[in-house]
Amino acid sequence: MIIKEEVRKALESGMPVVALESTIIAHGMPYPKNVETARAVEKAIREEGAIPATIGIIEGEIHVGMDDDELEEFGKRKGVLKISKRDLPICVAKKMWGATTVSATMLVAEMAGIKVFVTGGIGGVHRGAETTFDISRDLRELGETDVAVVCSGAKAILDIPKTLEYLETEGVTVLSNKAKTFANFYSLSCDGPVDYSFDDPKEAAQILYEKEKLKLKGGVLISNPIPEEYALPHEYIDSYVNQAVKECEEARIKGKDSTPFLLKRIVELTGGKSLEANIALVLNNAHVGAQIAKELAILRKENNL
Repeated sequence: MIIKEEVRKALESGMPVVALESTIIAHGMPYPKNVETARAVEKAIREEGAIPATIGIIEGEIHVGMDDDELEEFGKRKGVLKISKRDLPICVAKKMWGATTVSATMLVAEMAGIKVFVTGGIGGVHRGAETTFDISRDLRELGETDVAVVCSGAKAILDIPKTLEYLETEGVTVLSNKAKTFANFYSLSCDGPVDYSFDDPKEAAQILYEKEKLKLKGGVLISNPIPEEYALPHEYIDSYVNQAVKECEEARIKGKDSTPFLLKRIVELTGGKSLEANIALVLNNAHVGAQIAKELAILRKENNL
């Protein structure tokens, strides 16, 4: 594992570091929007006083932190694998390029000692999972890996109530930023209640700090709604999501190939509106995640943790 010098020095000195995934670059958005967004997200984290650490695999080596040229290559390169936990040893052994999903990014972040990870939306329980058993590894990872994940809920293509039930079974604490319900990705919120809400980054950091002190295994999921001015109405986006899901089923696209197909199709159906919403929510998550990481770093330093 190669930890970028800036990231390594920040971790050694107790500065706040925020992990970022690379699947959103390689599989989540078209070029050049993907690279532009990656750079903007890193900039947002720096503006809040934290250090960004984009995680990915380059020719079989796990990188924690990327330079500008590496971000560009991830955005342009064809055939970059989508890497979950099960794929990590294969990608490393075969010296391949791999973009880490939420689950793989959490694992690497924990290995590196990074406490907070920012993404757009997590994977979850897919619609019809009672017959397909299509459930993202992200949920199990949240139950096992000691990293806080800041997101705008689960991706809109998923079954949100079942996702929340699964998180409860895994014992994952779910917090929401100034809201009593779970964030709904493109839209503001859904009907699913969360365990607790918080009013400011310091309050969220205190919860993460106490969890660490108690030595409780597993992550914390922090739900952060999309800014209201960028939110898409439920009835508008849901119709296109349903259409994309139907097309995916008809094309018999399954497993880890389904999410990239669905997100791309929704962008096409909405004329790019869903992409702009996606970018807005990721940037907002970056600001909030960096603020929480900064407050957590202060608490850990003050208490020699």
